[in-house]
Amino acid sequence: MGVLRRPGADLVYDVLGDDGPWVVQLHGLTSSRRRDDLLGLGVSHALTAQRVLRYDARGHGASTGDVAEESYRWDRLADDLLALLDAIAPGEHVHGVGPSMGTGTLLHAAVREPQRFASLALLVPPTAGATRKAQADAYRRNADLVERHGIDALATMGSATPVPPTLSDAPPTTPDVPERLLPAVLRGAASTDLPNEAVLRTVSMPSLVLGWVDDPAHPLSTARLLHDVLPNSRMAIARTPRDVLAWPGLVRAHLGSNG
Repeated sequence: MGVLRRPGADLVYDVLGDDGPWVVQLHGLTSSRRRDDLLGLGVSHALTAQRVLRYDARGHGASTGDVAEESYRWDRLADDLLALLDAIAPGEHVHGVGPSMGTGTLLHAAVREPQRFASLALLVPPTAGATRKAQADAYRRNADLVERHGIDALATMGSATPVPPTLSDAPPTTPDVPERLLPAVLRGAASTDLPNEAVLRTVSMPSLVLGWVDDPAHPLSTARLLHDVLPNSRMAIARTPRDVLAWPGLVRAHLGSNG
């Protein structure tokens, strides 16, 4: 376990494995290394031939953060990612793996420093473009709810929300973000989006896009958009929990075929 000090945050990370190509694994909004493992979105257990750098994004899990909303925009989270790679894997060609917010962070980082990444695995891409406004409005409403009634009210609301069929077997979880930071985290997410399509077309490293069905927060429209605009991409769609269980193997094969 290690800590990287950044402006406004201490990022907690760990490294699994002693040899092999470097992989950096990110997580989703209000999640963490621990929570993504519970949801079946962690793939590190399948990457036995690689060195896997995992970390909790600022304000999430074991990492600290501040109450500045702009700190949680994806382009700002990309600053953290690139700084972490500078510190832990300087000069290395790194494979990037991340769901949802992790996808947004990776794409902003890859646009900025494409030479840094050997490949990308983009899991359950989030709302983007035309679908982003409604999701952003929901994030702002949730931030207001937490400020008025606390994190338990948000957890109660979430427990009544239908889950995608791919998560029907997943255990119930709650946001892994301190209550005092959660409104800023949500409003920061509401204020961000993926790079525009013209910019995404320049992201030429091999990319694997993994989407799933019936999830308005992670619509297939974004997965299909990324598959269409990223010039060197493959896509697979999960419809059942069994399909998601196959994702670590798909990611391992993707990394293995791309150095």
